[in-house]
Amino acid sequence: MTITIIQLYPRDMNLYGDWGNTLALKKRLEWRGFTVRIIDHNPGDTTDFMAGDMFIGGGGQDAGQEIIQDDLLARADELRRLAEGGVPMLMICGMYQLFGRAFTTHDGRVIRGAGILPLETYAKAERLIGNITLESEEFGQIVGYENHSGQTLLDDGVSPLGHVVRGAGNDETGQIEGARLHNIVATYLHGPILPKNPRLADFLITAALTRKGYTDTLSALPIDRTAEHAQRVAMERGR
Repeated sequence: MTITIIQLYPRDMNLYGDWGNTLALKKRLEWRGFTVRIIDHNPGDTTDFMAGDMFIGGGGQDAGQEIIQDDLLARADELRRLAEGGVPMLMICGMYQLFGRAFTTHDGRVIRGAGILPLETYAKAERLIGNITLESEEFGQIVGYENHSGQTLLDDGVSPLGHVVRGAGNDETGQIEGARLHNIVATYLHGPILPKNPRLADFLITAALTRKGYTDTLSALPIDRTAEHAQRVAMERGR
């Protein structure tokens, strides 16, 4: 079985090593005997989104968000239908913001988003930077690194990815982080997030495989012991 991963805008939205999330998914699938195809979609490409089993998006600067805005808006309805159909998607930082309705920069410019997630983001001059730990009902403890100026406000009824144990999260109140809807995982956590949080990676993989009719339980991987150690080390570090 072949799983196709579509990377959204890696040319402009991959500043913080988020390409590592795609590599983590690729290796975890290959170790279990699956074939992986990776397609990069950049502005102006005519990528067939229907071919995607998973979609991954990363972080970028405000300028990068402006570069991809028109293409994202043109493809927003396709992405929305896929999300509503259960296609797993991981959106990090800048792509998390642009999956919402809008991102307002600190100088007042409004960058329209795809409107797939019911949220909006407003930038402040001060950045929220440092190690972060979450507690998630779905995934247990999640560790990563945040570096963003955005203050993301979820609409009522939208679930966060997790509650903040240490760090800032969606905004300076430091209470919640990320957003969950359908099989979308949206978060500010870099690191990249998936190598240190294998339960999150396997959630995305399981969702993709299930849509293709694969019903077996995923086998455990020996490398997950290393991931558990990395989590413990990350939680022991200072902010």
